[in-house]
Amino acid sequence: MEIFKQRVDDAVRFLRERMPEPPEIALVLGTGLSGFGDRLEAQVVLPYAEIPHFPMSTVDSHAGNLIFGRLCGRPVAVLQGRFHYYEGYSARDLTMPIRALALLGAKTLIVSNSAGGLNPAFAPGTLMVLRDHLNFIPDNPLRGPNVEAWGPRFPDLSAPYDQRLIDTILACAARHGIAQVTAGVYVAIPGPSLETPAETRYLRQCGADAVGMSTVPEVIVAIHAGMRVLGISVVSNVNDPDNLKPIIIEEIIEETKRAEDRLARLLLAILSEM
Repeated sequence: MEIFKQRVDDAVRFLRERMPEPPEIALVLGTGLSGFGDRLEAQVVLPYAEIPHFPMSTVDSHAGNLIFGRLCGRPVAVLQGRFHYYEGYSARDLTMPIRALALLGAKTLIVSNSAGGLNPAFAPGTLMVLRDHLNFIPDNPLRGPNVEAWGPRFPDLSAPYDQRLIDTILACAARHGIAQVTAGVYVAIPGPSLETPAETRYLRQCGADAVGMSTVPEVIVAIHAGMRVLGISVVSNVNDPDNLKPIIIEEIIEETKRAEDRLARLLLAILSEM
């Protein structure tokens, strides 16, 4: 843990010297959603490869930049692409950027992802605001010695997603006429293989509305660091275990991109009202 803490400290020092101001909000842009980062004003763009000890994104649909700038007049930091357990990272290593941004001053995390729908009431393009999650990734970013300066040994996850932010974003969707916005439970699996019909049934029976391969480790670290969290899944496809069709990753990315404009409108609306 001492080595990891030193790596985080190195990254924080590097970023503090280059960021224009401390960020209030950190945003994570998931699969197919990197384009939102281009909306920032007064951008400072830092490729992950230039930041000491940062992980490297190996997924083509993740741009791989940390962008500092302003959205709706607020200082933000945008992770244009994320890291996944299936890429070979430990949960601790893949959440290092969240830890660094928390130490730089970010008090709120808004995390997005592309997910497969499990709820038969969903349709492709549904924007699901996370109200809870299930963690089936076999690692926890807090495993090992705790750094007391970073957060408590046993962080409370009785309400991992901030209810006021959930209420606000759902109200924003209604007020701005943004369709197909609902709330639900997200389940994180390790990946990269996609779900079998039996696994799809099981995850639905466990209470999940959508399934993906990310997000939960980042949320755990954010809660540990005392941040408020808002999560949004773009439902790219809906899995029917009785008629499960081949899931093509290129089609998932395309469907996610089609929903990007609605997600952008929703994010800008919540940022203007937070």
